[in-house]
Amino acid sequence: MIETIRWSGDWTGHLELIDQTLLPGRLEYLACRDAATVWNAIQRLQVRGAPAIGIAAAYGVVLEIARGQPPTAPGAADLQREVHNVCDYLEASRPTAVNLAWALARMRRAADDLHAETKAPRRDDLCRRLWREARAIHEDDRAMCRAIGMHGAALLENVDRVLTHCNAGGLATAEYGTALSVIFTAQDQGHLMHVYVDETRPLWQGARLTAWELHQRGIPATLICDSMAALVMRQGQVQAVLTGADRIAANGDAANKIGTYGLAVLAAAHAIPLYIAAPSSTFDLSIADGSQIPIEQRAAEEITRPFGQLVAPDGVAVYNPAFDVTPARYIRAIITERGPIEPVTSARIADVLGVI
Repeated sequence: MIETIRWSGDWTGHLELIDQTLLPGRLEYLACRDAATVWNAIQRLQVRGAPAIGIAAAYGVVLEIARGQPPTAPGAADLQREVHNVCDYLEASRPTAVNLAWALARMRRAADDLHAETKAPRRDDLCRRLWREARAIHEDDRAMCRAIGMHGAALLENVDRVLTHCNAGGLATAEYGTALSVIFTAQDQGHLMHVYVDETRPLWQGARLTAWELHQRGIPATLICDSMAALVMRQGQVQAVLTGADRIAANGDAANKIGTYGLAVLAAAHAIPLYIAAPSSTFDLSIADGSQIPIEQRAAEEITRPFGQLVAPDGVAVYNPAFDVTPARYIRAIITERGPIEPVTSARIADVLGVI
């Protein structure tokens, strides 16, 4: 599969990201050599998807610390503070996806652990430790997504037609994706699902990205406008709805790309199960329910001038939340790398995630 995120060289190297704003027309990599470039790539959705932005941000910490000049004195406390400051900066790029905070917390701990071990680490030693941690985050996500695919393929072994929303494939993660990992793994096992792809307004991540990924894999896909989902369900074309998530509360309420909540209500009305595929890193057990999930508000121009094309009167009032929250009662199961969570309850989540 095409690598969404790749690192070139050792700890002194640089980060390369597929510029997802150019797909499906052009496949190009964006070279990142500092944290500011990574921050802008996350904010502009050149890299997107909860796991992918976490990985990119982790590498962004390495880039920024490696750029610093070696101090004239050991300056261990200053180096440690520098890491925390860079992490704080990158964490502010997007507020909803918890994988971003999860990955940066790991980078902070890596720096703190080295400081505790050596008291006065050199900058190059710190960079090596941070680089190893970023690579571990990258590989951990790859393994988690593969495991999600295995569990999900088993759970949906009798499902032949699914509907998905936004993009939860390789472009959103280290490799196989979350929701699309289920479909890709099923294909690997000889089970070919037909996928109805919501276009996913206002930025068409379904049309531009998911449809592109499925086409690359030779998986049959039918692109539909978001407003067509109800009719497709009523016609019996959909046996399950399968999406990813950006943050999941302790009770199972799940934030995902705007429009997911509407699909959940439609699926319930048509007695169609909704499955969410997400790694354990997407859970935020510090919040009790979805009402506490911060929802990112994005620029009006994404609706009035998508990709530079004027489609609405200048000056019209716009409401543009990037995410909505699906209540746990609408979710049949959450597919994690540790197995499916079914039923979706606080107790079952704690049990599967190993929370004491």
